Amino acid sequence: MKVRISLLLGSLSAALVAFALVSPRVLAADKVDPVADAKAFQNFFFHKFPNVKHEDFVNGPYSMNEDMKRQWEEKEEFPPYEFALDAGKEMFSTPFKNGKTYADCFPNGGIGIRQNYPYFDEKEGKVVTLELALNRCREANGEAPYSYVKDEMASLTAYMAFTSRGKPMDIKIPDDPRALEAFENGKRYFYTRRGQLNFSCASCHVQSPGERIRAEILAPALGILNAMPIYRSEWSGMGTTSRRFITCNSQTRAVPLEPQADEYRDVEYFLSYVANGLPISGPGARP
Repeated sequence: MKVRISLLLGSLSAALVAFALVSPRVLAADKVDPVADAKAFQNFFFHKFPNVKHEDFVNGPYSMNEDMKRQWEEKEEFPPYEFALDAGKEMFSTPFKNGKTYADCFPNGGIGIRQNYPYFDEKEGKVVTLELALNRCREANGEAPYSYVKDEMASLTAYMAFTSRGKPMDIKIPDDPRALEAFENGKRYFYTRRGQLNFSCASCHVQSPGERIRAEILAPALGILNAMPIYRSEWSGMGTTSRRFITCNSQTRAVPLEPQADEYRDVEYFLSYVANGLPISGPGARP
């Protein structure tokens, strides 16, 4: 294990140098220019993996390995997330005790809107994720909130993502310094090293996508949230974006934050914005 980690760290250092040369703006934390950051972020991956179709980055590790991609395509004939889709569709249409439904809380009745989440709420001054919006909808209608990490929340977001499949991610950053600050905070969190392993999110998903850590092939950061929620064999079930962030923190031996903490909402805002233009592919399946 120590040998593997040493090899990975060595690889990360070399990749970091290459990344800095190709895309210095992404690593620059002293300027807030989301448009330039998104362009540099996408171009880094497009240049690093010239044989990967741009829209395929949303398929995570399957875009990095031909053997895995073939196995995944076979699994997609009977996808492991199908049960969650069915449950989510039924839950979405089932009225609350007051007779209203989720459709009453969202634009376009909640259908085909996944690509617009998260968004920056100018009245609140914070990022609002789809998971947070669903629980706020429940509470506004007298229902108890769901867990943010799996089960019902994963089923609901799976169904909503499915209704948006193929639509390009379309995250807005309004002309509001608080929105720019949220974007910048998310970027900073993404690149900050933490935990006993001293890894950042970027250590695995920018500098080493396509490489193996243990038996797992690391996914590219570009489009990583377009596939959420996901079924993971490792989890033996569905998980949400919140669960993915918490798992990543645990894997680097850092202390996970509470689901929907400001830091997680901001990093979701950053990662979603830099994936603008790439299609929604959720719900997804991962090893």
